[in-house]
Amino acid sequence: MARNTIVPKVRRRKKTFENDDASQSTTKDAAYVITKESGCGKPNCCIQLAEQVETKKKEVTQNYCSSSVASLDSQISLDSQLPTCNGIVGTPVSNNSGAEGFIFSHSLKSNGSSAIDHLLDTRNESDIPGHARVFVRTWGCAHNSSDSEYMAGQLAAYGYDIVDDKLEADLWLLNSCTVKNPAEHHLRNEINAAHALGKKVVVAGCVSQGAPKSEFLAGLSIVGVQQIDRVVEVVEETLRGNSVRLLGTKKKSGKKLGGACLQLPKIRRNPLIEIISINTGCLNQCTYCKTKHARGQLGSYPVDELVARAVQSFSEGVVEIWLTSEDTGAYGRDIGTSLPELLRRLVEVIPPRCKLRLGMTNPPYILDHLKDMAEILRHPRVYKFLHVPVQSGSDNVLWDMKREYRREQFCTVVDTLSENVPGITIATDIICGYPSEKAEDFEETMSLCRKYRFPSLFINQFYPRPGTPAARLPRIDPKLVKSRTKQLSDFFQSYRPYDHKLGKEQEVLVTEESHDKKFWVGHNDFYEQVLVPKEENYLGKVLRVVITETGKHFMKGRVVTTPADRLVSPAVAPTLPQGVVSGTSDATLKNGTLTSDQDLATRKQELARQEKWILLSFVVIISALLVKLAWVCLRIISA
Repeated sequence: MARNTIVPKVRRRKKTFENDDASQSTTKDAAYVITKESGCGKPNCCIQLAEQVETKKKEVTQNYCSSSVASLDSQISLDSQLPTCNGIVGTPVSNNSGAEGFIFSHSLKSNGSSAIDHLLDTRNESDIPGHARVFVRTWGCAHNSSDSEYMAGQLAAYGYDIVDDKLEADLWLLNSCTVKNPAEHHLRNEINAAHALGKKVVVAGCVSQGAPKSEFLAGLSIVGVQQIDRVVEVVEETLRGNSVRLLGTKKKSGKKLGGACLQLPKIRRNPLIEIISINTGCLNQCTYCKTKHARGQLGSYPVDELVARAVQSFSEGVVEIWLTSEDTGAYGRDIGTSLPELLRRLVEVIPPRCKLRLGMTNPPYILDHLKDMAEILRHPRVYKFLHVPVQSGSDNVLWDMKREYRREQFCTVVDTLSENVPGITIATDIICGYPSEKAEDFEETMSLCRKYRFPSLFINQFYPRPGTPAARLPRIDPKLVKSRTKQLSDFFQSYRPYDHKLGKEQEVLVTEESHDKKFWVGHNDFYEQVLVPKEENYLGKVLRVVITETGKHFMKGRVVTTPADRLVSPAVAPTLPQGVVSGTSDATLKNGTLTSDQDLATRKQELARQEKWILLSFVVIISALLVKLAWVCLRIISA
């Protein structure tokens, strides 16, 4: 005869582990476990269900790091089809950390088969954790690119198939950029395209973090910029038809952290280049910037963590590392260190002939370290290159933008570095048409660009980003803005920065393929682009070339005929193949999935340990309730 039961709750437990530092508690994701409610009668039901339903779940994050998630501010909405068990709709169970599972009320079949078998038999393959195909698209800066690499790595390590063809994918992971309106429009179009094709969508990046209540994001799952270590949870729940939003900020002892653990698995877009985010957020309050709404205040990674990530990257055949953030110059001000201190530690671990490229820094924070920075930029393993955005040559406009420096201070940065680092490449940005920009202000911008003739100049029209102070200002006539933009662009195109290098011999590190796929791209000491013939054995190598042609943005080089020892790779280990997950050297990878016997045994031991503590916890709770009940009864009797 059938026995009426309630299948216990399936929910993700959060177990807090104490680190050596007593002030820090970190949260690790335990395996999916079941809390026995009533009527089951099977002591191991919780483990059986967890192992069967979640057999493809790979607890990779637990093997790599323990990230502080002191403030998650997460939410979940279950507004579409819920999972079923024997035809019974699951009741969502949640807490303030996000989606935690479902309760199913059902009857066991008289033939002994359970709802577990039915659940496994009726689910689509793409609904089972680790069986779906995921397409990842990224807009924006190197920081976003690094985040996408980490998210793709975690998904692949859990068993998901990362695909390049979005039509083949079951789910699209869209990592957004909020700097300009066009990037946001591209995101909207991609979301609409996904819906039209019946694809699941998860949105990450600055658009969804800065404005999660936007109408076009309604009902979509979101991975916050500091929650990328939980992308697997979000993807799993989205594939099950749920909408999950994790938007919190990671903190330690009340202080903001740099973000997710740097030792997470990742899939590098370019196996030769490691992108390392050294901090998130910034100290500025620029009136036109929307990124601050998403990335927030400054949060820096400790020096030791960054050095460890660099060491690991070089051990996987990387030959070039990029340091990135919203403002690298502000690094460390929140944790009592500085960018020069970090760079001095990093150059100690960079192998000979490998390179480091420093990312964008705003003028106010580099001013304090100019001499130190010049010394580091002269180091043979550091590209003599720096991106310092000025945005305007007018002090009046800079004041209105709240840029916190003057034209004279920017000139001090450029002049000092040019004097102390001969040949250095300084790249900068200009915004044309800021609302308060008058004709004389624009002329000051033109005069600044004429003075320095920047080899790399990023020219942008002003875009009013919703929610920013500048968006409330009266706009300049769009025709005038276009006219100024064209005037500056015409000037930039009027000079060629590399003609004087024609016929010169240079050493280049070859790391990329050109956009037209006809050449390999190498960079010389000044991070100037040099195209070389697409010979298979050139990629990842250091070459001696003679410059045979120059253009506005490139040079072409002929590889000098030299002894074989000139054609060398600076890599200290074999480079990981394209698409292979980084950070899994202790395990065997097959189709992107961890298959280490030791890893599986460790997980089984952890499950057994969790079962023991769960049962012990129930015994303690029940004992305490019985003691309380006895005490109440005694009080009643004595009264």
